[in-house]
This record gives sequence, structure tokens and C-alpha cells, in this order.
Amino acid sequence: MNIFNQSQNLVLATTIFLVFIAPLRAQDSPQDFLAAHNQARAAVGVGPLTWDERVAAYARDYANQRRGDCALEHSSGPYGENIAWSSGDMSGIGAVNMWVNEQADYDYGSNTCASGKQCGHYTQIVWKNSVRMGCAKVRCDNGETFITCNYDPQGNFVGQWPY
Repeated sequence: MNIFNQSQNLVLATTIFLVFIAPLRAQDSPQDFLAAHNQARAAVGVGPLTWDERVAAYARDYANQRRGDCALEHSSGPYGENIAWSSGDMSGIGAVNMWVNEQADYDYGSNTCASGKQCGHYTQIVWKNSVRMGCAKVRCDNGETFITCNYDPQGNFVGQWPY
């Protein structure tokens, strides 16, 4: 094989990586998590969250604890927390969008969720007093996905409106 063919193969391999592999990770960066959260917050007039490495380290530590079983269990730690699970490869943006979609079941006037529905993930995302966040995603040993986002200060206090 001459050098020209080797260069063509390298270009082809790089192109395949960029087209098919790189986008799979493109929705899991801190910027991706932040943008999805802050879009929901802006929609209700709440200021943006910032990425906090201390909170993100907590999220990473907890996500790694779940790697062995992928159990949908809260950490019960010092931060507000949203968790998500998927039998496949859910993206970070996919998890945030799932939580934000709970807005349809939230009634701001009564500060309640529709009967039989969940909306606490959404209200944590838009909780006005939360200003820092960090998230993590792991592929579990069984091939499932576990995602956690943590918020500082935590929100969702009974009797208080999120914004």
C-alpha cells in the first residue's frame, strides 16, 4: 500500500469517527447538560445554573457507585438530585428533556402535580435558589445507562414555589 492510500484510509477512518461516533458523546458534556437546564429555566424567567466541579464530582462518585447495578435509587446526599435510567444508551440531553417534559403535569397556580404524575424533576431544574449543578452518566455493567444531576442549593421544599 502506498502512502497515498494510507492517507486516504486515515481520512476515511477519521470521517467515519466524526460522523458516527463523535455525535453519540456530544450530548453528554457539561455544556450540553447546562444548556438543556438553562433553556428550561429561561423559559420561566429563572437565572442560569453554572457548572460546579465539586457538585459534578459528587455526581460522578454516585454514578460510579451505581455502575454495578444501575439501580434507580437516590443518593440521599446534600444536594438536590434528579436521576434517570435507560435500558439503552440515553444521552444526558435526553435525560434532561425527559425531566423538563414533566412541566406539562405541573400546575404553577396550585404548585402541584397532576394526579398520578411526577413533576419534581422539573421543579428541581427550575428551582430559583439552585445556582450550581453537576451531572454524570455511566454505562452500567449490564449495558444500561444511569444519569444523575445534582443541584446546589437543593430545591423542592414542601410549600414553596420553585420560582
